[in-house]
Amino acid sequence: MKPDTRVVHTPAPVPTSTPLSVPLYQTSGFAFDDPDAFADGMTRPDGAFVYTRFGNPTVRALEDAVAALEGGTAALATSSGMGAINAVLLAALGAGDHVIAQRALYGGTLALLRDLAQRWGVEVTYVGGHDPEEVRAALRPRTRVLYLETIANPTGHVSDLPAVSAAAGDDVLVVVDNTFASPLLCRPVEHGADVVVHSTTKYLGGHSDVTGGVAVFADDARYRETWRHSVELGVTPDPFAAWLTVRGLRTLALRVRRHEENAAVLARRLADHPAVRVVHWPGLDTHPSHAVAARLLGGFGSTFSFDLADAEAGRAFVTGLDLVRLAPSLGGTETLVLHPAATSHRQLDDAQLAAAGITGGTIRLSVGIEDADDLWEDIAGALAR
Repeated sequence: MKPDTRVVHTPAPVPTSTPLSVPLYQTSGFAFDDPDAFADGMTRPDGAFVYTRFGNPTVRALEDAVAALEGGTAALATSSGMGAINAVLLAALGAGDHVIAQRALYGGTLALLRDLAQRWGVEVTYVGGHDPEEVRAALRPRTRVLYLETIANPTGHVSDLPAVSAAAGDDVLVVVDNTFASPLLCRPVEHGADVVVHSTTKYLGGHSDVTGGVAVFADDARYRETWRHSVELGVTPDPFAAWLTVRGLRTLALRVRRHEENAAVLARRLADHPAVRVVHWPGLDTHPSHAVAARLLGGFGSTFSFDLADAEAGRAFVTGLDLVRLAPSLGGTETLVLHPAATSHRQLDDAQLAAAGITGGTIRLSVGIEDADDLWEDIAGALAR
């Protein structure tokens, strides 16, 4: 080969030993000697890797790792948490279908359900998520999905997953967003879920440096059908994003423990502060979901909310912080705060905010892994101001 050709065709070495970390396959496609293997790889998720929108070894490593953590059959990684939710719901629903959904959900999920109702005529019935009889009463002939969050954003409501999943019956797809709990605190498949979704941007990635999502499936047929839809939807993550998330997974257990230790300190101190009306952390025995959380979860999580007097008090609080940052997202190593009514749940009107348990004075706190006393000094100072 002449130099012009040689510089293009750099051979990729094949290691004869096992790498200690997952290799980054930053490639858009893969070459074949066999055209039949090429064609077969484009028809199924477990065929040969062909094109990264269909599958990639680094992405597959993330999918396999999260599927194993959640106790699922297979997983589908996506470019964001909302990508995972869209892939699952768009594959499961058609025009005129019916969804039963928990009232206290992430604002983006509520907005998607509202959009499906407007565009496709998908009907949605909202329930509390703790009463199986309420779920049974909501069932219709065209009910296709029951949608829940393990720990609700931002009120800390914990769904009674075994009871409400059983009430939905075998013909309804039970989808559970497990982002706030992570697989270390809860594995919804063990409690009747058919699909578990995560924003891997949060605790699984854990370092505020990557955006991604994943859906874990209890059933292989459902996984394959959703994969087929996701390929056309185009929500596949970039391999580098998957690689960063796999790296973050390695410290998940250490981080989750530290997050929750700090959250317990801050939640209890906030509960005793005169400026705070109520703290929505399920680890407190005053929280409505405390008994369910103690029964189902391996911990109480570390992102929670608390209510100040009104929106003006909330604004004064978030602008009075120094160490704690006003920023979106959660689950990173640093402590973050936001005002849900104006940000994460901005799509909701006043009635919908009230139904979700959010007031103008509600503040969401994602507790990081810093020293708890340093965090409290900053929070107490902002409350005083």
